Amino acid sequence: MQSESLSLAPALTLFPALKPPHKTLLFHRICVLVITFLAYASFHASRKPPSIVKSVLGPTVPSNATQTGNLSSNDVGWPPFNGTRGTHRLGELDLAFLTSYSIGMYLAGHVGDRIDLRLFLVFGMMGSGLFTILFGLGYWLDVHVLGFFVGAQIICGVFQSIGWPCVVAVVGNWLGESKRGLIMGVWNSHTSVGNIIGSVVASGVLEFGWGWSFVVPGVLIILVGILVFLFLVVNPEDMGFVHSGMDIEMSVEIDSAENIQKVESEEAKLIESDNSDSSSAIGFLEAWKIPGVAPFALCLFFSKLVAYTFLYWLPFYIRHTAVAGVHISHKTAGLLSTIFDIGGVLGGITAGFISDMIEARAITSILFLFLSIPALALYRIFGSLSMLINIILMFFSGFLVNGPYSLITTAVAADLGTQSSNDRNSRALATVTAIIDGTGSAGAALGPLLAGYISTRGWNSVFFMLILSIFFAGLFLVRVARNEIREKLSGK
Repeated sequence: MQSESLSLAPALTLFPALKPPHKTLLFHRICVLVITFLAYASFHASRKPPSIVKSVLGPTVPSNATQTGNLSSNDVGWPPFNGTRGTHRLGELDLAFLTSYSIGMYLAGHVGDRIDLRLFLVFGMMGSGLFTILFGLGYWLDVHVLGFFVGAQIICGVFQSIGWPCVVAVVGNWLGESKRGLIMGVWNSHTSVGNIIGSVVASGVLEFGWGWSFVVPGVLIILVGILVFLFLVVNPEDMGFVHSGMDIEMSVEIDSAENIQKVESEEAKLIESDNSDSSSAIGFLEAWKIPGVAPFALCLFFSKLVAYTFLYWLPFYIRHTAVAGVHISHKTAGLLSTIFDIGGVLGGITAGFISDMIEARAITSILFLFLSIPALALYRIFGSLSMLINIILMFFSGFLVNGPYSLITTAVAADLGTQSSNDRNSRALATVTAIIDGTGSAGAALGPLLAGYISTRGWNSVFFMLILSIFFAGLFLVRVARNEIREKLSGK
């Protein structure tokens, strides 16, 4: 019983009315989806400030911006990011965070399969919040040493890497495969919602000093971490629910001695089963051999390269690219960039719905990837003509770019981590998730760095890199898509 008290969320111990039979399985599933949604949204909100403050820290906008009256005192930049190689330093800052994030992702998935996911997730949230705040303190401490900012980003990246394997594993424990694409497509909108919240908050307080753009999101993720610690339940078994082909809710009647004995016997079985799962948790190399893991992981490498280049550089690009001949302010650029994320929310949901409807994840991903190629080309060529055209093309770019990214990191990872070849061993889920998203995060680390260097040669070169990356992402799924088509034709 001691192990149960340690794993059960404190709020459920304090409020027994939240337990079965007072609350149903559906109630707890909704709670898990909402809590993990808020948790990862707060991760992304605290990850957004670097992209918002880039235009403040980095080199000034082109000299013709002074003619528009939009050049402010913020445009002097912040050493060491405001020199002629400022965009390089900013790209290296992104590389520091995303490299540690990518490496940490592999380790986090391995650890997450073996310890209490709730406590591990809270640990990551608290660390992320503290080091996000530390980065912002550089403003008031007047820090101009590159090593300080790089060090803060490296450690923050390690803490941030804990979040994704944990939340996907928890959701995978509570959801079956039916309608997983649609449900997880809606749930995965937390990335874009978090980006929107982070952009709005960081942009809103930017005028008071760029340090506030880090401190406020840092405090936010700490507060959400407290909520996770109090309420998140990792496994249905912790609440007395068991699986036998389908979900079965245990009946608990505290006034019956016979039922108490049954419950205690069931608890003993669950503990024994948990120990057995722990000892048989899937290995890292073994997880790579699961059919479909490698091609989807490599696809996500290039897909996430594109998505994170937009995540970290879109506000900077908007600030430094005249729309209808006018350079907009830092705050407006940050707010306008949320259009890409709004498109991403709908794109992720649509991709999940389509993949459920046709029961083909790879075909859906390829469709979105190849349609995003002309979308990005059109955004670059015509996005500067007017604000309306810019918004429309940015929306569709986000819709198509984030669709497959959302699908692969959620429904695909959950499918591969719990497929029948693993004997539905949920202990594989965090490891498979970490492999897929960890490989994707390696691409996420490379994209912003390349953008920082290539942008000095012109933004056409950056968009060419993005389009080429999307093409390669689609190529890695061709064989998987071909197998899906064969299965459809054979009537399986």
